[in-house]
Amino acid sequence: MNKVKDPQKTSMYKGKNSSEASTQKHLLFGEIKKNTIVMKDGSLRAVLRISSVNFSLKSEDEQNAIIYGYQDFLNSLEFPVQILIRSRKLSIDNYIGNIEKHAQKQQNALLKKQTYEYLEYIRKLIDLADIMKKNFYLVVTYDPPQVTGKTFIQKFLESLRPGDNMEELRNRWKNFEASRKALQRRVVACKSALANCRLQSEQLTTQELIELFYEFYNPLTAREEKITNLSNMNLIGGDDADSKNSLDNVENDEEPSA
Repeated sequence: MNKVKDPQKTSMYKGKNSSEASTQKHLLFGEIKKNTIVMKDGSLRAVLRISSVNFSLKSEDEQNAIIYGYQDFLNSLEFPVQILIRSRKLSIDNYIGNIEKHAQKQQNALLKKQTYEYLEYIRKLIDLADIMKKNFYLVVTYDPPQVTGKTFIQKFLESLRPGDNMEELRNRWKNFEASRKALQRRVVACKSALANCRLQSEQLTTQELIELFYEFYNPLTAREEKITNLSNMNLIGGDDADSKNSLDNVENDEEPSA
């Protein structure tokens, strides 16, 4: 039987990628797939984007209904969740892009000039007013038995070794589908309970999760450089080819070639 390669000895950890690998190994999550965040210890996370309501404009009866609904939601929880409120500068790049396209197609010289003046006004308004946008998220967790059974000392020792290895990767693939089904049941329960609070919720897709983390870790760069469609991106390639082959073999429950 061929021996499993240690991913830390493959080419993806050498040369120009060494600094990137050293940074990534300190992240708490190992991968993002099927609309799910897979933590390095095998636990899973799903993120729900929650709508907002203007509570002060509601009648007293509606306010009480929302409060009691939220109380029932909290009392129904049998697992930990995280409520995240994110404030960021309002981005209207798509709106400005559409206006620019409209201006370029404009045949009337006067209307074309006025359209570009309107664009300049909008850009200055956003910069000067510093308009902020709030997003609300609910992070739903699931810890499989092999994670919940760990002692505090085991978790502490693992935190001292943040790097990933093939054995942990194999275990994550082996238990992923069963854990994901259990996680989705929790997601459905949360969405149903939030609906009683007059709140709409939507689970973030794989691309939306990647964009969210990209904006978290690169707040300044994300304003100028946007992530395109993931289907058009080669996320693993070149020096990472050995790693991709190892992942494929793990998914198919095969031994990687030496």
